[in-house]
Amino acid sequence: MFESVRVSSRGDVQAMIVGVFKPEKGDVTPDAATKKLKGGNDIAKACKRPECTGEFGSVVETFAGDVRILIVGLGDKKKFKARGVRNALAGAAKRFAATKDERIAIELSGPLKEAKADALRAGVAAGECFGLLAWDTKTFKGSANGNGKDQKKPKIQLRSSDKAFEKGMTRGLGLAESANLCRTWANTPPNIATPEWMASEARRISRGVDTLSVRVIKGAELEKEKLTGLINVGKASENAACLIRIEYKPKQAKKGATPAVIVGKTITYDTGGLSLKPSNSMKGMKEDKDGGCAALAAMHAIATVVKPKRPVVCLLAAAENSVSNNAYRPDDVLTFRNGVTVEVTNTDAEGRLVMADALCWACDKEKPGFIVDMATLTGGVVTALGSTYAGLWCEDDALRARFETAAEESGERVWRLPHHPEYCDMMKSPIADILNSNPNRKAHPIQGAAFLSYFVKEGTPWCHLDIAGVHNYDCESGPYAGNLPNGWGVLLMASLFEQE
Repeated sequence: MFESVRVSSRGDVQAMIVGVFKPEKGDVTPDAATKKLKGGNDIAKACKRPECTGEFGSVVETFAGDVRILIVGLGDKKKFKARGVRNALAGAAKRFAATKDERIAIELSGPLKEAKADALRAGVAAGECFGLLAWDTKTFKGSANGNGKDQKKPKIQLRSSDKAFEKGMTRGLGLAESANLCRTWANTPPNIATPEWMASEARRISRGVDTLSVRVIKGAELEKEKLTGLINVGKASENAACLIRIEYKPKQAKKGATPAVIVGKTITYDTGGLSLKPSNSMKGMKEDKDGGCAALAAMHAIATVVKPKRPVVCLLAAAENSVSNNAYRPDDVLTFRNGVTVEVTNTDAEGRLVMADALCWACDKEKPGFIVDMATLTGGVVTALGSTYAGLWCEDDALRARFETAAEESGERVWRLPHHPEYCDMMKSPIADILNSNPNRKAHPIQGAAFLSYFVKEGTPWCHLDIAGVHNYDCESGPYAGNLPNGWGVLLMASLFEQE
């Protein structure tokens, strides 16, 4: 939609965005600060038009001389929050793809003050809005059917007279850049995005970032380290599995700070293995790596924008679940690094096997202060929560509270689901320690969390996020519509580590 977006005050303003709240009764009235802006009289007149309602996300256009003014509805003042700016501005931002205005002032200081909303946080949300809309959806378009690659897109320059808001926009654009990396990786097809390609992308983003380093465990080293899940899930594919370790080392670490570990399920394609998926369920399985894409992109945000004073390690369990005469089978029994044995009942429950490796590694090698994993793990979580919330399992009260705060700040919502010992009992096997999938479909998303819990050392704070329902936009409406990856989890992780 945009060729680029940055914060800059060069050149005369071509367009301006202002905001108004929905009135409890009567006509929409701009606040005193908005009235004092250049074009304030024109704004006041436009607010009297019947289409100017103040409804959240609505847009009314007027002009002050040559300057286009978009009046954005901010909804109910009592319910308004700074992060709401991200969605409120989306409709207005999209207009600039057509109008080609590039130098845009966003002047919301009056409404933000009335709503007692933080200007810096609102600026972050505005930067995220424009940055997310700049994502290139046409990467793989070719020469047929007028793909639009030659169409000129505006180079957006944002500014604001509110310096806190302007500072926030710079931060928001940085976070959006990280989220867009996630979206690009998620959207990359499996003939390109192999486990080794994911490793090369980890190396690429770490170049020039002196706080990031990358190590790739593969081949004989997987055997040496007893990474059983990766070995077995990946052995049917010509694209070898690997564990990708990305480490963030702060320049000034807080004394005594233990590393946090982010684990990402990175199944670059999932056929279901010998438990083959139906053809209509296989389409879209390039996005079974989205937990890993989000984890890697979160490391980019951590290193370039957030810069917490605690070390962070990211572990991407990367494999392709394919079919060949080398494929692992239902009835196989696998012995994991921590000694737990697993009876394979379904080779389409492969993500939890590779994540088990990463969780064992995290507990043994990293000595973590806490672990969080992200995975497109189960269809059951979609049935339970739809596309509104990610499923969250976390029995550590302090860590769960941090995630709930981060979800509120980022707008990436989570809903706690239970983790009772009875669910762990459901995973027990008559011939091994546990099953990788209980044929009984009861509590399907909870089964996944229960399985993973066997690979986290007791006493280690741990949060499991099942993002199968939220990792892409599945509708044609809304501010960022289209059946495409949305980068879910990157902003959540950024908000989590901003608390450090």
